[in-house]
Amino acid sequence: MKNFKNILGTVLMSALLLTSCSNNDDNDGDNDILIRPTAEDFNNLKEAALENLTQTFEFNADDGSITLTSEKGVQIFISSSCLTLNGESVTGTVDVEFIELFDKGSMLTTNKPTMGTLPNGDKALLISGGEFFVNATQNGATLETTCGFQMLIPADLTGGVDEDMTLWEGRIDQNGNLAWGEVDNAAGQGEGGVFGEGDQYYGFFQSFGWSNVDRFYNDPRPKTTILVAVPEGYDNTNSSVFISYDGEDAGLANLDTYDSETGLFSEHYGQIPVGLECHIIFATEDGDNWKYAIKSVTIEENAIITFTDGETSIATEAQLTTIINDLP
Repeated sequence: MKNFKNILGTVLMSALLLTSCSNNDDNDGDNDILIRPTAEDFNNLKEAALENLTQTFEFNADDGSITLTSEKGVQIFISSSCLTLNGESVTGTVDVEFIELFDKGSMLTTNKPTMGTLPNGDKALLISGGEFFVNATQNGATLETTCGFQMLIPADLTGGVDEDMTLWEGRIDQNGNLAWGEVDNAAGQGEGGVFGEGDQYYGFFQSFGWSNVDRFYNDPRPKTTILVAVPEGYDNTNSSVFISYDGEDAGLANLDTYDSETGLFSEHYGQIPVGLECHIIFATEDGDNWKYAIKSVTIEENAIITFTDGETSIATEAQLTTIINDLP
């Protein structure tokens, strides 16, 4: 009986150890598939990128017209007499937040691609002369301007003056994604607008917020839609898919729709040129860093591009920005 008990105990212990090992192996496998960032994790990463690129200024509204100069040499002209809070003129200290985006790496990490809205509501790639955010506050309260403000933008930051550039305003949807709508290009006539002269753009802005100096990308080749499959557990809440057009340093497209049934991101507007050489970028969050994968692609009609976990890498914000900016 004693020997039987010893044997039984040994069998039970072995079974317990095997079960424990088996459960741990299953959990490890599940972790590879199921542990994914939340939408909040991903949003926090993008917000951190915006915060890192935010410049701050302070001036006294009693000083009249103010000129601020950004890190990249953009000059911002604000008339203090036009600033209001709840319809009342402002006096005293005013705080200004300013963001300038000239490269597609920064556009990616801040989730500010250059997608312009066409007259029919579809979206297509814009080539940018700079994306800008200007916000004036006093004691945390957002101010308005009754006469707008102006900016001088060095055109050499995006390859020189392009006469086709116009002014666009940023429109952020309920999901926090930004698209651009064109402003009537009537600079100097009381409306917002932009024009290039010499080595800079002159921008006239009617309100604070996001604005962009842009033109639509022009390619005569036939157009198509594309689909992108991302690793399991990712969707449009905790990841994004972007397209970097080879040869264009100041434009970044994104796939702004996602089908939860198929698990596919889509460029469903049919605006991607067949034969286009580009890089498709999958981006998400991993432990406060960026997790990403990049594929060099020549666009074929109705192409489906697939990313797997094994193709992803981890990078800091600075590293990923450099990697994206180094693409062809």
